[in-house]
Amino acid sequence: MTHKGTIMLETERLILRRFTAEDAEPMFRNWASDTEVTRFLMWQTHPDIEVSKYITNDWVNNYKSDSYYQWAIVPKDLGEPIGSIGAVKVDDATEMVHIGYCIGKAWWHKGYTSEALTRLIKFFFEEVGINRIEARHDPRNPNSGAVMMKAGLKFEGTLRQSDRNNQGICDASYYAILAEDYFGKLPEEREKIRNEYEKGNI
Repeated sequence: MTHKGTIMLETERLILRRFTAEDAEPMFRNWASDTEVTRFLMWQTHPDIEVSKYITNDWVNNYKSDSYYQWAIVPKDLGEPIGSIGAVKVDDATEMVHIGYCIGKAWWHKGYTSEALTRLIKFFFEEVGINRIEARHDPRNPNSGAVMMKAGLKFEGTLRQSDRNNQGICDASYYAILAEDYFGKLPEEREKIRNEYEKGNI
């Protein structure tokens, strides 16, 4: 793997970029203060903007590491963040990243999250050299699983009472996509593709 850090990525409708200190206000307003958004998440709803400021500052400081991945989801027609997506766990030994995301309620069911996740999958496989990308959700929040499947992840199973979120102890449904799923090639062929990509030939 070759870690690249949180570089700017683009899709048809979105800019995925690093957070800045100025993003605390839209973060608080657009999603972090909404109990419906955080219902099945592991972090608490932000009671005031000071918490959002602390979080964004922490993210900004962590960008010093090339193995830190946390993007702001910014619609091009809006120009401010409506959510976040990133690697909540990076395991170099197994060449795996675990992706987490959330988005403001006003933008649910518009395909933004799956669009962002699809772009991250391309980035992690083609540029970082990840072998496995995984994500999980509380089964009581099936829309999150739909995002994963739309982006190409496969359902692997549900671990009973293995996790905890704002609803308490909960089940965790896992989804993943492997490099061999993405490239559809044998490992040595994938390496050749990656080398050609890094040389700018493809």
